[in-house]
Amino acid sequence: MQDKNHRIINYLRLSVTDRCNLRCIYCMPEEGIRFMPHSEILTYEEMLHLVRLCVQRGIRKVRVTGGEPLVRKGFAGFLERLCRIEGLKEVALTTNGVLLKRYAGDIRKCGICRINVSLDSLRPERFFQITGRDCFQQVWEGIEEAERVGFDPIKINVVAMKGMNDDEILDFADLARKRPYHIRFIELMPVGQNGWNPETFISTDEIYRQLLSLGNLAPVHSHPYDGPAKRFKMDGSRGEIGLIGALSHHFCSACNRLRLTAEGNLRGCLFSDEETDLKTPLREGQGDEAILKLIEWTIRNKPKDHGLLTQGPRKCVREMHSIGG
Repeated sequence: MQDKNHRIINYLRLSVTDRCNLRCIYCMPEEGIRFMPHSEILTYEEMLHLVRLCVQRGIRKVRVTGGEPLVRKGFAGFLERLCRIEGLKEVALTTNGVLLKRYAGDIRKCGICRINVSLDSLRPERFFQITGRDCFQQVWEGIEEAERVGFDPIKINVVAMKGMNDDEILDFADLARKRPYHIRFIELMPVGQNGWNPETFISTDEIYRQLLSLGNLAPVHSHPYDGPAKRFKMDGSRGEIGLIGALSHHFCSACNRLRLTAEGNLRGCLFSDEETDLKTPLREGQGDEAILKLIEWTIRNKPKDHGLLTQGPRKCVREMHSIGG
């Protein structure tokens, strides 16, 4: 389906839980978190049903997120069923990698070949500072196991923060030169209580200028279901570089995504706090036609843009872990 701004909406980010085993400084505070009761979170069967309805309205790609999806019991079985939904062209997964070594083989057997791993530092002590947990080695071993069992591509998401990890930009680029990984640098976004301020913000333009010191960056053509990253290939590299500039180079005019939160709210934009409740009509037994109309309404009324350029760096009220990363 198209929204009222003539964008084709074909990509759904599906959060399966608001829980996580890390406490990244830009995502989830260490204390004061109210997790949703299990009764409020969609069952796997409810999620599968809603995805099938979304497919009827044009969704062709699903990216499974959290919180951290691998902490939810029975997740591999859910993935297997999700990958069998008729009409879906692609299912991908975003994980923090802590449990990836244990589950990489099972996930790959489900039919998923594309995976994103969040890793904001290649230095164990700094990883601890950013995530609040001493888990760097587990994440790194998870990435290596994902490569061993055949995931391709393996994307590594790096939230770039000035004064925190911006001195590792070239180290990550060197990793893309040596290994077949797609390194994606992501601008820090003002979501929830993540302490966003101009002092910690580094734009993708600044990152790009640093990367040019390594040599030529050749643009790479994106595929129809790809996300918003501007992709580049360095001379002689095995991997790629991606830049996601949600604030400095917003991609709203080409945004093709919806988000379904773990408790069943459909969102047209990360930064819009307007949500469509799909869980209540589903549990009340209102029928598929009623839910399809709600999905259609959300697609048609997807915000034109996130408003960050005209309204300044306002914050999305909800925390990122409760929306779906």
